[in-house]
Amino acid sequence: MKKTKIDHYTDKEALEFHGGKKPGKIEINASKNMITKRDLALAYSPGVAVPVKKISENPDAAYDYTSKGNLVAVISNGSAILGLGDLGALASKPVMEGKAVLFKRFADIDSIDLEINSKNSDEIINSIKNFAPSFGGINLEDIAAPDCFVIEEKLKEILDIPVFHDDQHGTAIITTAALINALDINGKSIKKVKIIVNGAGASAMACANLFKKIGVPSKNITMVDRTGVIYRGRKNLNQWKSAHAIETTNKTLGEAIVGADVFLGLSAKGALTKDMVKKMAKNPIIFACANPDPEITPEEVESVRSDAIIATGRSDYPNQVNNLIGFPYIFRGALDVRAKTINDEMKIAAANAIAKLAKEDVPDEVVAAMGGERPHYGKDYIIPSTFDPRLISIIPAAVAKAAIETGVSRKKIDNFDAYKDQLKQRLDPTVTIMQGINNYIKKNQKKIVFADGEDENTLKAAIAFKNSGLGIPILVGKEEKVKEQIKKIGYNENFDIEIVNSKDKIKREKYVQFLFKKLQREQGLLEWDCDRLIRNDRVIWASCMVACGDADGAVTGNTRRFGASLDKIKQVVKARPGEIMFGLNLIVHKGRTIFVGDTSVNEYPNSEQLAKIAISSARVVRLFGFEPKVAFVSHSTFGQPSTSRTKHIKDAVEILKNQKVDFEFDGDMQPDVALNEEYKNLYPFSKIVGNANILVMPGQHSAAISYKMMKTFGDTKVIGPLLIGLGLPIEIAPLRSSTSEIINLASIAAYSAEVIDYKKL
Repeated sequence: MKKTKIDHYTDKEALEFHGGKKPGKIEINASKNMITKRDLALAYSPGVAVPVKKISENPDAAYDYTSKGNLVAVISNGSAILGLGDLGALASKPVMEGKAVLFKRFADIDSIDLEINSKNSDEIINSIKNFAPSFGGINLEDIAAPDCFVIEEKLKEILDIPVFHDDQHGTAIITTAALINALDINGKSIKKVKIIVNGAGASAMACANLFKKIGVPSKNITMVDRTGVIYRGRKNLNQWKSAHAIETTNKTLGEAIVGADVFLGLSAKGALTKDMVKKMAKNPIIFACANPDPEITPEEVESVRSDAIIATGRSDYPNQVNNLIGFPYIFRGALDVRAKTINDEMKIAAANAIAKLAKEDVPDEVVAAMGGERPHYGKDYIIPSTFDPRLISIIPAAVAKAAIETGVSRKKIDNFDAYKDQLKQRLDPTVTIMQGINNYIKKNQKKIVFADGEDENTLKAAIAFKNSGLGIPILVGKEEKVKEQIKKIGYNENFDIEIVNSKDKIKREKYVQFLFKKLQREQGLLEWDCDRLIRNDRVIWASCMVACGDADGAVTGNTRRFGASLDKIKQVVKARPGEIMFGLNLIVHKGRTIFVGDTSVNEYPNSEQLAKIAISSARVVRLFGFEPKVAFVSHSTFGQPSTSRTKHIKDAVEILKNQKVDFEFDGDMQPDVALNEEYKNLYPFSKIVGNANILVMPGQHSAAISYKMMKTFGDTKVIGPLLIGLGLPIEIAPLRSSTSEIINLASIAAYSAEVIDYKKL
């Protein structure tokens, strides 16, 4: 069982992430235009009176005219925050904001965190009851037992919207899915399996309850708390523990574990020993889910048993029991049918859907999202990856169907295939793309040079690149300044990242000779000219490191304009044979991914250059897992209006036709014609109209203006510009890029270094 590196950060970085110009992690944006006086009149007075009257006549109309149907309240009183304990309601707010972000990121659900400053169950219940009509669902979080049981049970009785305590049921659903598959792999019967549940908190009880719902006999589940086995006749048991008491002579975990088929730990580090594991039945199933340290590590289990299936709550081992696989998608399905509750049938449907997904063959697009690794159903793959993009379409559909069948839905879904397609559109493609790239490069560690090593954002990116296990960063800069910045960020100045500069005489002489040999005839430079370039310019130095094999790739920019960095790189590296260099931006808006070029290099490309940009863009887009569909965009559509400015675009289309390229293309056309499906009926002869994912722009000015306006004013995510056509994997970050943007470009450089054989170019 392979263990991967866990990310780590300094306290200062964490505080900076949560703070900054706009503190916190969530904000509210208007979903309608609020520009004109008419817009405001419709949004508020007097236009708002119309839906108000409709809702007063029919409360369910709130789903049609307000955000209620896609809005979840994330609620805590801070009495059981993560592993930190009772730190109060306000201290739980960063965690609850984080939960709200996860709802949005994984299932496109809007959510608001509400922290209730009370330890009184009745007060909490009354508070939630009074504001619940504003929401489509309630997610309870980090509330200590037994209050969490009382609060949830009462709210489910009095509210007609889903109430879900994720600490309980999220864990139970994922664990049940893992149990279903582990029993299947080991050939054990759910009716005969003997289970030990170590821990008697909210999640442990929820797991035991759901195990019973899927067929495990109550007498076959032994629950153990800090005192020992919960058995009938034991004194001082509350009503919730009493429900799990069984007839047994076993009093300790050590006694109960003998001959057990399954161990589920929701307790503490070290609770399960190797001696106990030895006493378990053949082919044992061990779910050690305590965080951050499991009850027993997989390595410890494997040292005494080779026949065990092991799962933990950690991301650095296979079979991670992670609530993230459950709660966003369960709420998604419940909200989409306007469910009145989340019942046991919906939970079981979710567990079965998760279990079934792990058994299915993993398609290529999922392999790409998971970094090129194709998992296979078995001991090390009993539940899907957290980042499996199929989760968004599989789990909500199963939950929604169960809600409809059990009569708790207000809305029906007639076509589940169409519904699944709609669900897929809710995913942010950039996340899937970058997750796949990052998973891939983690297994193929590359050395990436960060040329602007003294720049704070670049330095943070390099540190995060290393800590995330994405590769091996190398910093170019003066050692004392880099260490000063490292200390400023919050790390020890002896942080283990290689720092290079022109003081390294061996490398310097090597690069001078390389550059002199390259430029003596091209630019008439003398050896001392090359030495000056190497000593004085970090971009030249970083590019030479890659060209001479001392690094696999590089990222620069951020402290100077794109063109200035490119001019330096071009002195060291030529274009790929048969290609031209150009900038290609990956742009995502409302779930749709578009590639735009040329955004940064060629001011006014001619027809041959436009054709080359299209061909190279198609090559790159396929590396990202998309089938290229190229539109040559213009101010005209198929010659209307016809001007001298469109001839070179039409000629580019003809060049591709003559070359018989292996991708779809068309033009000239205006961008709305290329992207909006409503135009298909007007131009039925074109396969690209309304269907394009690559926009080849007529000039750099129009390309750069377009993507920068979208990035600045729209709800748009942008990666790039990627430097395409260069003979080595070097990327240029735009001036003043964020840490995340630099990391993405470094990852792409590492990915390119692995998947492209530059030596053959």
